[in-house]
Amino acid sequence: MRRMSDDVIISDEIIISITEIEFSAVRAQGAGGQNVNKVASAIHLRFDVRNSCSLPDAVKLKLLALGDQRITADGVLVIKAQEHRTQERNRRAAIQRMTELIQSVLVEKKPRKKTLPSKRAKKKRIDNKRRHGQLKQSRSKVRDD
Repeated sequence: MRRMSDDVIISDEIIISITEIEFSAVRAQGAGGQNVNKVASAIHLRFDVRNSCSLPDAVKLKLLALGDQRITADGVLVIKAQEHRTQERNRRAAIQRMTELIQSVLVEKKPRKKTLPSKRAKKKRIDNKRRHGQLKQSRSKVRDD
């Protein structure tokens, strides 16, 4: 029997089953002394976005259209977490990054409303332009006519 806490909660409507996510432990790179050479503490998270039954189609399309380098051409999200010393903390970090990526496409961007500059802003811009022109004019060579 699977516990509910094993599921990854993205939003009120979207819950991803942990069985859809594949984890594999690999050796971490970089500093860490002997430990990094002996222990496979880094985690590779693989989540098949295209074939997921937990994600709505609209969210799948937005994720695949992101052009994120972590999503392969086959529609598989791959995240490598290696910043912590333990597998469990790296596993949680990878899940957190996956959650943030999916939540980022759920946010609807407000359409931009076109606005015009105010009269005061226009006047200020022209005054600054005139002042700058006068400064440059005062730096020019003096002609002897």
